[in-house]
Amino acid sequence: MVAIRKSNEEGHRRKFLVVVDDTPECDRAIVYAAKRAARTGGVVVMLSIIASDDFQHWLGVEDLMRAEATEEAEATLAKASERVRSVARTEPETVIREGNKSEAILDLIDSDADIAILVLAAGMGSEGPGPLVSSIAGKAVGSFPIPVTIVPGNLDDDSIAALA
Repeated sequence: MVAIRKSNEEGHRRKFLVVVDDTPECDRAIVYAAKRAARTGGVVVMLSIIASDDFQHWLGVEDLMRAEATEEAEATLAKASERVRSVARTEPETVIREGNKSEAILDLIDSDADIAILVLAAGMGSEGPGPLVSSIAGKAVGSFPIPVTIVPGNLDDDSIAALA
């Protein structure tokens, strides 16, 4: 069942969700979402996902690894937030979740009815558009609860601004 989006109701703002990671194309999704949010009066929500399978160790080591992963996610989100502010002069929201990427994305969309669009960027390498784009644009596209915008990873800032 598709969740009802509230971004078009009074008192709500359309949110553009970007999954932030260390891929080069991630910046393209951030710039597009920031420009689009600024142009439409929306908000950028940036999600960093920590893979929980990385913590299958003894408890003390697991806690330390989780803390380090959280620190790294916070630093990545801080840098991405600066990028949003610099290209669109808008303040983003940041979220850190742990677990499977697809499940974390769907859980966040389900818990925030203002999230109206998922913005992803396609990788330009020979290995294809990237695993997240492939999984969402592939088998899940027919049942995905919100529209997905896929930004070509080779667009420069001016091209993105013209499209957003």
